[in-house]
Amino acid sequence: MEWRNTLQLALSEQREAILGFTRDLIRIPSENPPGVAYRECLARVEQELDQLGLPHQLVEVPGFPEHPRFNLLAFVGEGQRTLYFHGHYDVVPAQRRDQFEPQVKNGVLFGRGSSDMKSGLAVMIYAAYLLKQVGAPLQGRIGLCVVADEETGGQGGSRYLTEAGLLGQGGIAMVTPEPTSNVIWNGNRGAITLRVTVIGRPAHVGLQHQGINAFEQMVEVVRELQVLKAEVEQRRSGFRIEPPVAAQSILMLGGEVSGGTNFNVVPERCSFTVERRFNPEEDFATEKARLLDLLDRMRQRGIRIEVETLQEIQSSGVDEADPAARALADTVESVVGKRPAFELCPGSLEIRWYAAKGIPAFAYGPGLLEISHGPNEHVKIERIYEDTLIYALYALRMLGPEGR
Repeated sequence: MEWRNTLQLALSEQREAILGFTRDLIRIPSENPPGVAYRECLARVEQELDQLGLPHQLVEVPGFPEHPRFNLLAFVGEGQRTLYFHGHYDVVPAQRRDQFEPQVKNGVLFGRGSSDMKSGLAVMIYAAYLLKQVGAPLQGRIGLCVVADEETGGQGGSRYLTEAGLLGQGGIAMVTPEPTSNVIWNGNRGAITLRVTVIGRPAHVGLQHQGINAFEQMVEVVRELQVLKAEVEQRRSGFRIEPPVAAQSILMLGGEVSGGTNFNVVPERCSFTVERRFNPEEDFATEKARLLDLLDRMRQRGIRIEVETLQEIQSSGVDEADPAARALADTVESVVGKRPAFELCPGSLEIRWYAAKGIPAFAYGPGLLEISHGPNEHVKIERIYEDTLIYALYALRMLGPEGR
């Protein structure tokens, strides 16, 4: 309680700085795709860290000549035991350019990235700073990890840091301030996304017997995939998710469809996407093999098929009884007065990079998922301050003398 009161007092003195920092980040249009204004955005983060006296390391990613990628690492405290606060600074493209002009109305901050997740970056950075400012007794360190490319799979962000051996070293837990709508996400679905192209032979409609109709063959492939879809979507995750119907595993067909050149020409090519979203209980390699084996069987029937893999994302999940999970729920309850539910994120999360290393990882942040990519993205300002306190107190639970 003594440290909580001390942190609350220190937080009250930083409220204007936290809000100002968040607004500055929103003004920088770090849209992804394609990945613009990345250096400008991280320069503003570096400026804030310099003002707060937090040493940091900029990591430039090779292989992106047109739109360079950068990540940032900073550590507060000493020792190898590390609690990671992990956030991304890229945002989805805006629907309107004025979304990059932050507006405050009735205690609510509007703007692209306000919810997902530039307010979250302010939360985690200032939580670490407050602990340093008040001299909290950390037996270990907080690792601040600020990454690019979360919105497009992490190639120039967490994937690169993982491959370079820079992500998760000494990690005891991780939390990312995604817009979780007042719950804790303790798991995420994996994804396998394919573009399937069926190749035929063109011919004039009057001579269709000379052609091979790629559309009609595509329909055959889709029929077989629908059989797999019916089986897959009988499975349900044991992780909590709302509404309950969303617990079923997913195989979606035709998110993108294209083909043909004209109404009077036998179509030579037809393409469609296959989106396989699988729950943490399902095995990535098994689910991928089932898709590819099905397509191989169709080839054996004489159908020419090309397959392009658009993305592969591992699932992850942490038992809500895990000590790190209980500590996070206890901390949230102590601040907001209500115990948060644990739920499975309906999409993918950066927690997967840490879970793959055996590090319990969670998402909890001030924003709301349902408005995060929309034209009226916003966040309640008091939630930013509330979560700053939560993150600081969580670090004390995990790294203080009683958390060892």
